Amino acid sequence: MNPGAREPHAPAAQRLRSDAERNRARIIAAGRKVFARDGLNASMASVAREAGVGIATILRHFPAKADLVAAVFSDRMDAYADAVAVALADPDPWHGFTGYIETACAMQAADYGFADVLTMTFPTAKALEKRRDEAYEAMVELIRRAKATGRLREDFAPSDLVLIHMANAGVVNATGDAAPDAWRRVVALLIQSLEAPARGPLPASPEHDALYKAMLRAGPAGPSSPAPGKKG
Repeated sequence: MNPGAREPHAPAAQRLRSDAERNRARIIAAGRKVFARDGLNASMASVAREAGVGIATILRHFPAKADLVAAVFSDRMDAYADAVAVALADPDPWHGFTGYIETACAMQAADYGFADVLTMTFPTAKALEKRRDEAYEAMVELIRRAKATGRLREDFAPSDLVLIHMANAGVVNATGDAAPDAWRRVVALLIQSLEAPARGPLPASPEHDALYKAMLRAGPAGPSSPAPGKKG
């Protein structure tokens, strides 16, 4: 067979690839807009309408909602992990710790979808969860350093950061445009409650696996896997 016989089909194949790439980019851009506005409860159909494509087109690129979430929020998770690294590099661990909480909560307030992402887990989104695990390990070290200064109460646990994100997401989603800065007061109240000396004992922190199950239940369904920061 003459290899050149296939050449007339090459431009058509290239156009199909280009169309597919453009559709993928449109879907991700639409997902970013819809999830930022409506949170992760937004349907795939809503994203399809925003992108101007059919639901079948979305499913060809992203067979599961978690796949689309991972594509949409990969850069946000990178920025979140970077915020933890910046906090860890702060020469004042307490300042780094509180600055991280403020930065992460501000990221949630700016994007309803990301507010949800930080309170959920996506076992099939390996790259997204890898970045979360890296951030978690850095946070554990940040907490240790903040306690060593004597400024962070001794009974603070890494899982308490997850609870803070859950609380902030609840405030952000509940207040919306009606009181868009309400989260700032809540975060300030939380930070002040974390500073030593503690005014009194805290109830027991949720078990690591129990909290992970709550995050898994909140997000798209996926197979069981080890909790962030915990080896299976």
